Amino acid sequence: MRYLWAPWRMDYILEARQKGCIFCKKPIERKDKKNLILYQSDYAFVIMNKFPYNNGHLMVVPKRHCIDLDQLGDEEIQELSYLLKASTQVLKTCFHPHGFNIGMNIGRVGGAGEEHIHFHIVPRWTGDTNFMPVLGETKIIPEYLEKTYQKLHYAFRDLFRKERGQKGGRKK
Repeated sequence: MRYLWAPWRMDYILEARQKGCIFCKKPIERKDKKNLILYQSDYAFVIMNKFPYNNGHLMVVPKRHCIDLDQLGDEEIQELSYLLKASTQVLKTCFHPHGFNIGMNIGRVGGAGEEHIHFHIVPRWTGDTNFMPVLGETKIIPEYLEKTYQKLHYAFRDLFRKERGQKGGRKK
């Protein structure tokens, strides 16, 4: 029998569950790199999934605590849409995926682990699903989070610098 070691998963298994909403806490801590936050705007932010389904798995989250789409204002919806588009551009630049899964889980029954609305963006490649998740209940992520963070952080910075130069852009 062969063994595949995935010691980083133990952090997830043993991690103490924090009280309160992580999506409300993380953006105000001013520890973006530690918290894997790639970009913040007035109404929303982009954060890497600490326990990703695939390399480059991102989440786009409103800063204001909302548990349903009905609670979002027009500015928040516009900013979320803008950051979804920017995130796919950055992922295309950095990782050249063949496609994406983009979606959200709303409410605990809908699969939301955190009752603060957020979008998932999962880059996909032809053949990226194999026997490991099915038989071994293990997902292989080919790159450390820190290295992925660096690539994506610089790409977001460059994208928004370029846009600011063209039309004033968005602010952090």
